[in-house]
Amino acid sequence: MTSHETAAPKPVPIETGLALAMLRDMVRIRRFEERCADLYGQQKIRGFLHLYIGEEAVGVGAVHALATDDSIVATYREHGHALARGIAAGAIMAEMYGKLEGCSRGRGGSMHLFDAKARLYGGNAIVGGGLPLATGLALAEKMQGGRRATAVFFGEGAVAEGAFHESMNLAALWKLPVVFFCENNLYAMGTALARSESQTDLCAKAASYDVTTARADGMDVVACYEAARDAVNRVRDGAGPVFVEFQTYRYRAHSMFDPDLYRDKAEIEAWKKNGPIHNLTNRLKSEGKLTEQTFLAIDAEAQREVDLAVAFAEEGTWESVDDLARDVHTQAAP
Repeated sequence: MTSHETAAPKPVPIETGLALAMLRDMVRIRRFEERCADLYGQQKIRGFLHLYIGEEAVGVGAVHALATDDSIVATYREHGHALARGIAAGAIMAEMYGKLEGCSRGRGGSMHLFDAKARLYGGNAIVGGGLPLATGLALAEKMQGGRRATAVFFGEGAVAEGAFHESMNLAALWKLPVVFFCENNLYAMGTALARSESQTDLCAKAASYDVTTARADGMDVVACYEAARDAVNRVRDGAGPVFVEFQTYRYRAHSMFDPDLYRDKAEIEAWKKNGPIHNLTNRLKSEGKLTEQTFLAIDAEAQREVDLAVAFAEEGTWESVDDLARDVHTQAAP
């Protein structure tokens, strides 16, 4: 191979229908998140907003590897997980607007999407806060003699939290059916991994608890799916917890408040060249399994879905002031 030649795209070793379904979900997430950024600028969405742009392969690949009755616990960057799980885009957007029709009745906002029917047990604003919840869900499943898995998503910054170590320890000790999905986007909130953790091999940390580990290319949805599938199967068979590190990258800043001064712009552009949507699209096209016309149709359908979601949120209702104290409990002084 000469220096100017590029390697041929890797084959797609999964069924074409599944590959196209995952492509659709990644495009849906990308268009949804881009619209959220625009709406935030218009002050339609308020508070904190953490976008999943660039990381779509992780959420889509992992969620597709789960059964519909498995449980999911996510982070504050959870819009992609919710969409991939099947929660209606309108219900998610209405939640972002703070409307009553939102999946959390407008009370959770961007960081607290929740849907019990979908077994999405919340985004969580506390770094590492979902880890003990997932461990508890897995413990309940084991005590009831079920075979459902619990998946918890978290960033590499959470690996430095005590909740990570406590959860890993108990999950391993009790051989719980929980998969730990670490979305390593290198910078946590805004600090490079090597500047915040002395041991940067995250799998080594998990392995110290006698937990099976795996590492996957978080920009390749097929690799994410295969790693997640293998982990879930192992957990479901009673072999105990599994830790999977997805090496990914967010194109946007940590949040809409973040000036993003801690990384070089050339680094961002370099990661974009291996973006998850381009990665899968090019591979499918090279195998004759996708045409540009079909891709444009997928993109147009995603745009229509987002348009309808925004219209649904705009037409939604605000909670009555008289109802604002519902579910808010106080303890009277003795």
